[in-house]
Amino acid sequence: MNKFNLTIIFNIFLVFISFSQMEKPKIAVANPSVGGLHATPKIVAKLIRLEVLKLEKYQLLDEFDMSDIVNKNDEYQNNCLGIECLSKLGSELGADYMVSGSIDGLGNKIAITLKIVDVENKKIYKTEIAEFENQEFELQRMLEIVLRDMHEIPVHKEIRDRLKFKNEFITSNNVGKINNSGPRVGYAFLTGAMHEYATRSSKNGGLDVFPGVSMFGYQFEGQYVGTENFSALIEGIINFSGMEQGIFLPTFTVLNGFRFGSAGWEFAFGPGFGFKKTSAGFFDTENTFGKGEDAYFAQEDWYNYAYEQYQAGNQAFIDPNFNGFTQNSPTNFNSEYNFDSRYLDKRGNLSMYTSWVIGFGRTFRSGALNIPVNVFYSSQNKGGLLGLSVGFNVQNKKKK
Repeated sequence: MNKFNLTIIFNIFLVFISFSQMEKPKIAVANPSVGGLHATPKIVAKLIRLEVLKLEKYQLLDEFDMSDIVNKNDEYQNNCLGIECLSKLGSELGADYMVSGSIDGLGNKIAITLKIVDVENKKIYKTEIAEFENQEFELQRMLEIVLRDMHEIPVHKEIRDRLKFKNEFITSNNVGKINNSGPRVGYAFLTGAMHEYATRSSKNGGLDVFPGVSMFGYQFEGQYVGTENFSALIEGIINFSGMEQGIFLPTFTVLNGFRFGSAGWEFAFGPGFGFKKTSAGFFDTENTFGKGEDAYFAQEDWYNYAYEQYQAGNQAFIDPNFNGFTQNSPTNFNSEYNFDSRYLDKRGNLSMYTSWVIGFGRTFRSGALNIPVNVFYSSQNKGGLLGLSVGFNVQNKKKK
């Protein structure tokens, strides 16, 4: 192929490119409305121009082509948003189309509305609306997606998924929240070893009271997960029991709770902490020593009893092989009787104990009044408390 032919082909190519460029309609970008973002209308207009240019569908008039006309009229600089104004500006610029719209930061999302106005016919040529996660640093990509959707040009799915606004179930700490912090009153029955301790005579270290106690306290509550129909809670309860019977039993409980549905059903569990007095002793399960079946002997009780029997001439206690005064077990009488330091005794030593608390209940509502009602069981070593708790609080307004 000679130089003459190459020259002809090259000139034809240039003519084709020039013709194709001339065939493209002229388009200009007016400053859009921008709210709730750091970006200014001028910056957003620049970003729109960049993305319009990438479409390769228009002859773009840049800001320098527009400056003489825009600077003559204040309306063109910031408030040219309607079809009438955009058509007028486009006519003066000699553009076929004008682009404008609004970009607004609304809480956790950015809403973008773009429109292309047909200048000659004074009507909207194309328009598109989209919502994105509030990632302002990705504003240019958002504008790219809107403009491509407007012109039915495919957008990479990964980019769209990463930026789109996900209108999912709310998982904020302050949504769907019912705060049941407030006073608690209730009543509980003692079971197992606690029942025995309550009914045991006071001279043997028992409380000698009815095996049921009133309860008064206060619940503190915090929500760490919340949706419209589910809440996960941390609850702390300070409680005082037995004051109507002249006894004082303080406890502190930490619960992990779950509240379900609009009816306010709740399930909670967690450890409890309190104080108790214990002594080393044993229970005379076979009434070997004549004090009654299951009579409790603290170590000191046993020594006093053994000494009384010795003084009274009881042969079993006079036997030279009897060593009840020096050994920590009355093994001469029953090999199963051994001193155990875990038994409750109000004459004993003060120590901390732990328990495991499980509760189930529901919150009843009347206007702004919440009334939580719960059945609970506090499990301790060989015993516990089974009771009912009722509370109330007034919720002035729900947190949004």
